[in-house]
Amino acid sequence: MRALVLHLGLIAALLAAHFLLPAYHHGNLARVMVLASYALAYNLLFGYTGLLSLGHALFFAAGLYGMGMGVQHLGLGAGAGLMLGIASGAVVSALVAALALRTSGVAFMIVTLMFAQAGFLTILHFGEWTRGDEGFVLAQAGRVLWGMDLSAPGTRYLAALVLFSICLLLSLALVRAPFGRVLVAIRENEERVRMLGYDTQAHRFAAMVASGTMAAVAGAVYGMLFGYVGATFASVQYSILPLLWVLLGGAGTVLGPFIGTLFMFYLIDLSSGLTTAYMLIAGVALVGLTLFAPQGIMGEVRRRFWRGLP
Repeated sequence: MRALVLHLGLIAALLAAHFLLPAYHHGNLARVMVLASYALAYNLLFGYTGLLSLGHALFFAAGLYGMGMGVQHLGLGAGAGLMLGIASGAVVSALVAALALRTSGVAFMIVTLMFAQAGFLTILHFGEWTRGDEGFVLAQAGRVLWGMDLSAPGTRYLAALVLFSICLLLSLALVRAPFGRVLVAIRENEERVRMLGYDTQAHRFAAMVASGTMAAVAGAVYGMLFGYVGATFASVQYSILPLLWVLLGGAGTVLGPFIGTLFMFYLIDLSSGLTTAYMLIAGVALVGLTLFAPQGIMGEVRRRFWRGLP
């Protein structure tokens, strides 16, 4: 109950921020919530199952381009476009999982990276439709869902909050369910879990498909809310970023991905206003946090103050 109240309290605070924040931070927080949903998806695979993927940008981009191509070239509405993006991510994640999970450890990391790079190069190759590095902007008419204009700042913020709330509460329920407990056990000692009679391969497959599909949902919603679809979101950078967000916030904690995303976003935003060498400032801060809080921000909170924090 304490954990549920904490997570519902965060959602309530974000709802209150909708009415209090100035326009600049209002838009930033909407972006942070969508990216934090992506980080929650990554945390499910890395933080709870112990699988280090460097290819999650492929799933984010599958949702982004599935939605964007459907709206831009097939003339789909916003709802149908979002469904196409989610379905694309689910199919891609199932195919990648079926092949990548034949490996483990460093080999798994490399295989997922190669799949992501193949997806990135495919987007560049078919530039006639994807517009390659340049990307394309979605027309405002294609961003109207059930009569709501998702390009309007207020509607966009609330839509981002709905997405984040669903991903947050779903993650909380999932990791506290028997399925989530098995994932944590696999992370800690897969051989022992197998000896207890659990099908660890099936659980890892389900975790990767769930993680990839949630990442695709975040990608599809990101494109719909901010109106841009580009190859940058399929690059290695967007496979590394969720790893950093999760590590900073606390891998294996439900709130960690949001805290890490918010921290990193504003660290770069504020330091870039001070100097062109803003990545140096960000790097020093990240190294310091890694040295003094090796379990991440929420991981340290769990270690020091609340052992039962999910």
